[in-house]
Amino acid sequence: MRRSIATVCISGTLEEKLESIARARFDAVEIFENDLIYSRLSPREIRQRCADLGLGIDLYQPFRDMDGVDDVRFKRNLDRAQRKFDLMVELGAPMLLVCSNVQPNTICDDELMASQLHAMAEKAAERGLRIAYEALAWGHHVNRYGHSWDIVKKADHPHLGLCLDSFHILSRGDDPAGIEQIPADKLFFLQLADAPRMVMDVLQWSRHYRCFPGQGTFDLVGFMEHVLKAGYPGPLSLEIFNDVFRAAPNRRTTLDAFSSLLYLEEQIRARLEAQAVSDPATRALTERIELFNPPAPPKLRGLSFIEFAVDDASGKALGKALQGLGFDHSGTHRTKNVELYQQGDVRLVLNNEPGSFASDYFQRRGPSICALGLATDDGQRAVNRGVAFHVPSHAGRVGPNEALIPALRAVDDSIIYFVSQALEDKGFLETDFVVDPARQGRCKAGIRKVDHLAEGFPFEQFDTGVLFNRVVLGLHPQESMELADPNGLVRSCAMVDADHSLRIALNVSHSRATVTGRSMEALQGGGVHHIALASDDIFETAEYLTRHGIALLDVPDNYYEDLPARFELDDALLERMRRLGVLYDRNEEGEFFHFYTQMFVDRFFFEIVQRRDGYAGFGASNAPVRMSAQARRS
Repeated sequence: MRRSIATVCISGTLEEKLESIARARFDAVEIFENDLIYSRLSPREIRQRCADLGLGIDLYQPFRDMDGVDDVRFKRNLDRAQRKFDLMVELGAPMLLVCSNVQPNTICDDELMASQLHAMAEKAAERGLRIAYEALAWGHHVNRYGHSWDIVKKADHPHLGLCLDSFHILSRGDDPAGIEQIPADKLFFLQLADAPRMVMDVLQWSRHYRCFPGQGTFDLVGFMEHVLKAGYPGPLSLEIFNDVFRAAPNRRTTLDAFSSLLYLEEQIRARLEAQAVSDPATRALTERIELFNPPAPPKLRGLSFIEFAVDDASGKALGKALQGLGFDHSGTHRTKNVELYQQGDVRLVLNNEPGSFASDYFQRRGPSICALGLATDDGQRAVNRGVAFHVPSHAGRVGPNEALIPALRAVDDSIIYFVSQALEDKGFLETDFVVDPARQGRCKAGIRKVDHLAEGFPFEQFDTGVLFNRVVLGLHPQESMELADPNGLVRSCAMVDADHSLRIALNVSHSRATVTGRSMEALQGGGVHHIALASDDIFETAEYLTRHGIALLDVPDNYYEDLPARFELDDALLERMRRLGVLYDRNEEGEFFHFYTQMFVDRFFFEIVQRRDGYAGFGASNAPVRMSAQARRS
């Protein structure tokens, strides 16, 4: 399908926006009025610039407060419209978006509105132009798509149709199923936006918190299903109002925008193809339209390894800390300055190879997690999927007989390796490392596997992180939370796969003074700052760590004084938790015990967790306790 985006979605001058949109491979644009007014280019020059970039101009917008006005105002409106029509002819824009009137003095008369829109469409037809009428969610009289369709029907003009906007429809809780009853030739234009669910004024919600498909919580797939079944023939166009997007560099934003449309197409295609098996009409629809069909998302099996970028000093310090955590130094790379530490199924790699990607990463960010190895069914397919969504692949230096692991660049510029089952079966570690079999898989501290990771982002990259994890890795966002740090709020959204074999908590903070903010500043951007390791017996693990010199995070006594008021706990268990700094949570699914180490060079720390029964959360209620304790240590 034709893919379009409104120039209002991104930052920059109109010229910069058009270049960025073309680089992201969009087919067309909606020209927003203010972008044209502020441009140094004439409408003819803008038209030529778009043609040179391979971009069509699908829509000019918006035209406001046209309908439901008195005769004097309507005459002025027609004069104003004709000036816009002249401009559109020069611009080469075939369609004008007309928004429903929001003024409190709007005359609430459908017959009057229909006649005024008919007269406007008549003038547009004289120039070969069309009018797309849109019900704004905050329109004074017309604020639902069904009402706008009633008026368009009354107006009965071939050059007048509807613009459907997913935000205006879904934010009001309208049922989009009724769209299927609207004739396809009256569906002139479609604008798409996702958004997080928020309880606030709909105008403010729309103007500041829209986001790209896959970054919010709207059921855009269900919405699009009804639109396509109605026979809509036009482009899929993004119209996003978002303060962060309009301040961030437009290159990243337009890439996210295009990927989001591709992802939405993929989801719609999958839904329609599932229905087409038993529904001839849907089968005919899937044969008529072409929707994006990338390689399938990877089937993940958790983490294969975690790689740290270190130098001599930090490598020694981190190696000592890992041994205190019960890890064995189990292997050395055959040709590179890279060490392997293992405990249970956890593999941690310390990379100090000069001239490598890790070395470059260290120079920019200091000791930090520079790569993740994800266990999956087919690593090459996973990379092919990422490339299909315009994610850059990565090819590092591979020595003779070393394992070649397909990889992508992540949002924070780290590397994600995809370790196929076939590679695991061949023993890729033994290929690259001289490994001591006696030190593989031991659980000296009771640690068995990685439970989850926490990744921080600069504020302008958070939505990009959500989109990457959802689109490329196939993870699903859980409910977002706001957590209280002593120096500001931290927003957190957990991303998980279907069977929770991979859990990643994405964190962001406006404030640089929060623990998350300080970690991101130390890392010079986003990155994994927190590794949670699963223990068979969290108390035995805590005892082991304290005996081996690992400093655990101090938890205030007040936390343990309050805990019995929230949960019924055995006194002996409570006292043991207090002594070892173990935190606790419980819900209807089960119990959760966890504790934290002190931070390592202000960049990352470890958490030890034990889940009982079916507990699937992250102990979010205890995050403020942890952040307060970390703030006291800084």
